[in-house]
Amino acid sequence: MFEKIEMLRMARAMGQHTQARHIEVARNIAHADTPGFRAHDLQPFAETYRQAEEGGTLRVSNARHLDAPQWSPGGARVIEVAGPVSPNGNSVSLEEEMVRAAEVKSSHDRSLTIYRSGLDLLRSSLGRR
Repeated sequence: MFEKIEMLRMARAMGQHTQARHIEVARNIAHADTPGFRAHDLQPFAETYRQAEEGGTLRVSNARHLDAPQWSPGGARVIEVAGPVSPNGNSVSLEEEMVRAAEVKSSHDRSLTIYRSGLDLLRSSLGRR
């Protein structure tokens, strides 16, 4: 029932994107001293969500196959972050990763706020508030 409400679906997708981005930031921080490691990040949420809306879904070739969800974190493309490279070939900057971690926290809080607002609207419409 709640999957058909666009605002709740978008908040859920934003939360999943934030989770996947947090994993990439943590992976970058973990490999800060690994020689030759290149920093990665995800495409911005707006781009991945728009691509999913434009028809980026998987094609089902057999009736017994399950349809892909309208948006999934698998739709977010991992991109290499451009930046200065240290002498050992590592491109991870801990300062930039800390800034990304703060952006991830802000995005997570935003998705929770949107989801809570949607639930408050549903409760109000049902007269339970």
